Amino acid sequence: MAPSFAPSFSTPKLIHEYEVFVSFRGADNRTGFTSHLFAALDRKTIHAFKDDINLPGGEKIGPELLRAIETSRIAVVVFSKKYATSDWCLDELVKIMECKRVFNQRVFPIFYNVSQPEVLEQKGNFAELPNGPEDKRNSWRAALTEAANLAGLHFVTK
Repeated sequence: MAPSFAPSFSTPKLIHEYEVFVSFRGADNRTGFTSHLFAALDRKTIHAFKDDINLPGGEKIGPELLRAIETSRIAVVVFSKKYATSDWCLDELVKIMECKRVFNQRVFPIFYNVSQPEVLEQKGNFAELPNGPEDKRNSWRAALTEAANLAGLHFVTK
């Protein structure tokens, strides 16, 4: 589903349904770092898309996630140890980087217990991507590189 545009005399303006979309690997940090991030956003009354709340029951997950990304003002990508093992996360990242180019969406990477060079150079946990067609794997690699080249935050826990 394409995002909706409000009428304007100059350039079309994207109507944002969400202030923030957070892309993260749930198995890595849903109940830890990411839950604290969502709580902080809530305290500041920043409307963020939450898959466990905003995905309607009985709907296909993929199209709803893509629509949520398209209609978010900002995307936060939480790179964690197993982020690149999820084709869902990588597909979200490709869409996020597309929205950055097309809609000028702001993208903020967070490197959570991984280093920026590890993601940028696709080493360590980012060396092996899920199986898939080569063109899809290439788009995942390009999105990882593009996102890791952005200034981001680094968090290391013990």
